[in-house]
This record gives sequence, structure tokens and C-alpha cells, in this order.
Amino acid sequence: MEDKAFPVSWDAFHRDARALAWRLSGVGRFSAIVAVTRGGLVPAGIVARELGIRVIDTIGVASYHEETQRGEVHVLKPLSETILARPSEEVLIVDDLVDTGATAKVVRALLPKAHFATVYAKPQGRPLVDTFVTEVSQDTWIYFPWDTGLTFQAPIARGSS
Repeated sequence: MEDKAFPVSWDAFHRDARALAWRLSGVGRFSAIVAVTRGGLVPAGIVARELGIRVIDTIGVASYHEETQRGEVHVLKPLSETILARPSEEVLIVDDLVDTGATAKVVRALLPKAHFATVYAKPQGRPLVDTFVTEVSQDTWIYFPWDTGLTFQAPIARGSS
């Protein structure tokens, strides 16, 4: 596990995903979104709403095993013909986070001219995405709102992360 914790609330994530959509609105005209599951599902829905995009597909990619152990990247659900038939420069790939870039490399190889956007980016993966909102250090673990419940957090001064 990483050294630093970065908990993200639903409100903060929604705000950051809308900020991503705002940045993307000036980039180009996208006719479809590919959400990298599972993390890309929520931001892709928000971005699709904000940009008026109705064609949304998923690519299922697993690079974490037992939720915190990185492993080999596997495509669990490939892209649909609906996406593959489009010019890839019209496709927007959305994920919650680019970490080491392992997942991004696999997805980008399938759609090399697509625009890749994430809400958060770590330094190792950052060169693989075109647009992101917030950079966090490589040694930070982001706790997304769908991964956590509401619990008391001890103050930092008491040694809590």
C-alpha cells in the first residue's frame, strides 16, 4: 500500500469530474466515450452528461488483484464494434486515475488516436494521458467514494494518514 492517503468524497469527485468535462469541452468534438471499468464508469457518466455524448461503451481492464496488489494487465471485456468502427480521434477514453500507466498503455494501444482523459494522474502514468484535473504523488493511495464508507478519521496530528 502507498504511504499517503487521499480520501475523495462524492462531492469532490463530482466537482473534479465536471472540471474534467470543462477542460475537454475545449479540446474537440467527441462522438463516443469509452469508460475504463470499473473506475472510469462514474466520471464517464458525468463527462457524457456535461458534453452531451450519448454513445458510451466500456472496456474491462484489470490490473489490480485483491484491490490493492498490482499485477499483469488483462482485458476482461473488449471494445465493441460500435467503437471500433469509428475514427479513433472521435473517441474519448475516460478513467478515474492513471497510476503507473500499465492500464493506459493497453487501452491506448487499442485506440491510438483517441483522447485519453483521467480525473487524477500520478507522475509515472501522466505522460500517457492527454487531459487530467489533479496530479497526486506516486506514493499516494486515492480512496474513491465508491470504495469507502463514512467513518471517523483521526486527526493528522495523532498519526493518522
